[in-house]
Amino acid sequence: MKRSTKRILTTHVGSLIRPPEVLEHLRARQSGGAYDEAAFAGTLKTCVAHVVKQQADAGIDVPSDGEFGKGISWSQYALERLSGFERRPVRPGTPDPFARGLDRERFAEFYAEMDARDGRATGSDSVCVAPITYTGMGELQRDIGNFKAALAAAGIEEGFLPVAAPSSVIPDRKNEYYANDEECLHAIAEAMRVEYRAIVDAGLILQLDDARAAVTYDRMVPPGTLKDFRKWVGMHAEVLNHALEGIPADRVRYHVCWGSWPGPHVSDVPLKDIVDLILKVNAGAYVIEGANPRHEHEWHVWQDAKLPQDKVLVPGVISHVTNVVEHPELVAERITRLAKILGRERIIAGTDCGFAQGPFHRRVHPSVMWAKFEALAEGARIASRALWSAPRNATRAAKTAKPAKKAAAAGARKKARTAKKAARSKKRTGR
Repeated sequence: MKRSTKRILTTHVGSLIRPPEVLEHLRARQSGGAYDEAAFAGTLKTCVAHVVKQQADAGIDVPSDGEFGKGISWSQYALERLSGFERRPVRPGTPDPFARGLDRERFAEFYAEMDARDGRATGSDSVCVAPITYTGMGELQRDIGNFKAALAAAGIEEGFLPVAAPSSVIPDRKNEYYANDEECLHAIAEAMRVEYRAIVDAGLILQLDDARAAVTYDRMVPPGTLKDFRKWVGMHAEVLNHALEGIPADRVRYHVCWGSWPGPHVSDVPLKDIVDLILKVNAGAYVIEGANPRHEHEWHVWQDAKLPQDKVLVPGVISHVTNVVEHPELVAERITRLAKILGRERIIAGTDCGFAQGPFHRRVHPSVMWAKFEALAEGARIASRALWSAPRNATRAAKTAKPAKKAAAAGARKKARTAKKAARSKKRTGR
């Protein structure tokens, strides 16, 4: 995994806004009508190559494939790659499993407006009814092949593929097969391990997306306690580490955020309450939200958190939920204050979350997304100039100060000699 040895590197969280050509094929596939698989494969390969070059042109050092190959969302895509799940229409009157939590209770009117504007529907339930195994190797190898070809064509050495961590795979799934939910979770982890291993074996960086880790606090506490929540997060970290056994930590990035939606987020769990559990995940880099106004102040957490020397922090310095483009000077400020705490070589500048939570759901306009990447890259350049020029400036100042100090000392000695001569002359003449 690259580090910022000569300048601050840039990356992001992974999911990018899909181009119309990809969406056209995905709509046809999801509708169940006539669908040309070969045409989609060709379109997908072309679009992945284009978006990788676009990222490079915008100044992104470590790009992704945009998650263009996922037919559903960043977490639900696993339904197309795991056996054992059955999708059932939600019964009329059944509460939406996503419409839960303290934030939604307190700001019910706001969320009603937001859901209506986004056109969000309850969709279907995902129920485990049989043994879970990995069945998506064909799609995975297609995505790996397209991405590696795109990286080579753009002359980029390192790229990452984002996939879901076990706790975030098919959120709000229901279990009717395994003895309990924890047994179902372990089965998911064993199956997803196939995907994790294949990505790393292909020479790519594996990124594990785990929004569910932090978001669950909003649903659990109260009636549960922080202790209950920490136990839940700790258990999922252990399961994830088991799935990562044999995979070098420096090939893994672990992404945690507080959910991508543009809501109040007043009941989010503070980073300080879970940072130790995040750092237990066997990853080489931790990709953590940090640009939004509810969590930006938490850069202070890294003054006390024990980030191991061989680990990298990828802080979000660009928000994905506002069409306002951050000023590069602000981006640089966000980067440098963390670099001064952790060391410049342990910071890679990133984004808070993905710009599209699924093929048909984006957070900003595509033109704004690319402007944000350009601001990210420019902010990293500004920060790099400050962070890498500081030692040289200090040396130059020291060299300049040395002659001045010697001259001042010589002047003081000369002044002292003159005073002594004047004193002796006065003594001889009695005047």
